[in-house]
Amino acid sequence: MFRQNYCIAGIDIVAEKEIVDEEWKKFTTISLQQYHLTICKAKTAEIFYGIEKLNMDDRHSTFFERNEFMFVEDNWKKISFYPLQNRECITAFLIQAFYAHASQHHMIQFHSSLIDYQGHGLMFLGPSGIGKTTQAELWNQYRNALIINGDIVFVQETEENFLGWGTPWHGSSPYCENTSVPIEALVILKQAPENSIRKLEGFEKVTAVSNSVFYPRWLENGMELCLETLDHLLSKLPVYELSCRPDEEAVDLTEKTIFGREN
Repeated sequence: MFRQNYCIAGIDIVAEKEIVDEEWKKFTTISLQQYHLTICKAKTAEIFYGIEKLNMDDRHSTFFERNEFMFVEDNWKKISFYPLQNRECITAFLIQAFYAHASQHHMIQFHSSLIDYQGHGLMFLGPSGIGKTTQAELWNQYRNALIINGDIVFVQETEENFLGWGTPWHGSSPYCENTSVPIEALVILKQAPENSIRKLEGFEKVTAVSNSVFYPRWLENGMELCLETLDHLLSKLPVYELSCRPDEEAVDLTEKTIFGREN
């Protein structure tokens, strides 16, 4: 089966093309310095072998959801699937496997849209249906901002800043780009009849952002790593609550508040 090299947010992956989605094409690379993760289809014999090994040592694990199996070997360095019939489950498993590596690189996963506005990253956070993709599209329409991702954003702490990364996963949104941008601010969305914005502080800030974080609870040190990175992010980046209508005025107000610019 044909394999392809991919690089997602600095994580080097080799995967059988049958397993990954069409969006992965944007993340292909010619060569990899190292393989963080190998993704393949399991053979029937490997399934029984994996289940036996599950009871013998902690280097092998088996995950099961809706008749789909994911077998994990060598501390998430290799994963395999069987029978490859439920695409939704496979996508969830792939994100899980990626997060196992991303968390070790000081990344956390947000339910968020992400835009690149003149080299500055803005994240729009909130529950499904609140208008995250809509706000991103408004910034694209009125400010020519690039929509990097419309639903799933990985943010990485570096020595210089916090980078928002594009990945192949984007939920119900159509937007995913293979790029990154330094995060300028996080914007919590609320629907309202009038546009208003305010800066959040303290416990209110922590609660508002935490509600949009996916925590890697299946990893032994996942929660600890995630919470440490989140604490650093909240101490360094501003968070705003935007109560808004889906219109250009909401963009104007946000731009003026965060960047100090008049349209």
